[in-house]
Amino acid sequence: MDMNIQKYMAFIKAVECGSFTKAAQMLHYSQSGVSRMIHDLEKEWNVSLLERGKSGVMLTSHGVKLFPYAKRVCVEYEKLQAEVSELNGLRSGLIRIGTFSSVATHWLPNIIAAFQKSYPDIDYELLLGDYVEIEQWIGEGRVDCGFLRLPTKPDFETLFLEQDRFLAVLPENHPLARRERIPLAALCGEPFMMLEKGANAEVSELFARCNLTPVVKFTTWDDYAIMSMVESGLGVSILPELILRRTSYRIIAKELDIPAYRNIGIALRSKKTASPAVKCFLEYLQYR
Repeated sequence: MDMNIQKYMAFIKAVECGSFTKAAQMLHYSQSGVSRMIHDLEKEWNVSLLERGKSGVMLTSHGVKLFPYAKRVCVEYEKLQAEVSELNGLRSGLIRIGTFSSVATHWLPNIIAAFQKSYPDIDYELLLGDYVEIEQWIGEGRVDCGFLRLPTKPDFETLFLEQDRFLAVLPENHPLARRERIPLAALCGEPFMMLEKGANAEVSELFARCNLTPVVKFTTWDDYAIMSMVESGLGVSILPELILRRTSYRIIAKELDIPAYRNIGIALRSKKTASPAVKCFLEYLQYR
């Protein structure tokens, strides 16, 4: 979808719903995404469109004048897009996505479910791997795009999506679990379960930056294996917050005393050569 049309639709839905949050739910974007689109539109047009208050949002005098024009543009665009989509076969096709486990588990089901409401006949092929494997698949053309830690290879085009915190992971009855934040140095005195594979050394790099050395008893790229071992009292670990959502393991996740993050994004070789389906998928992700 054309980016300006997305902004017009966000503007229209915010007015119709009287709320950024409700508009975001209707459009399957985040509330911050809708807010950013309307802010971008106001900046482009050099006018204030909405008044924001405790009771919601209302049109300004400029917004009242421009709203019907924006709505007519969107109605006509939807008619045009329906015809173009049929001609270009966008209602069918395949998107091949490289992904790692936490994104595959906690993001992609909701992303695909929302995207399918507009494009129900598009199929998906998911390849699960680590960062190095996903980079290789993108470079070889094995996948159309892939979720990665950023930065990635300089010749890829990328879209930043979210910052994912690293958290200390402890057994429920561990003495450190009573602390509000866990000192990184304190984890060096415990048996440590290391999430790592090949060049994927985010946690090791964190310890190295602080001149600390953990007592590593087990190393794997399987997040769930680590959570199971921590639950069994075999040691402690550090895991990304994303993988810890809706976990059924009896473990405690705590902030570290030294904040640490990974930047998650999606990458591809070139947007210019991407299929129409992939382009639409990327545009949806930008304001999801």
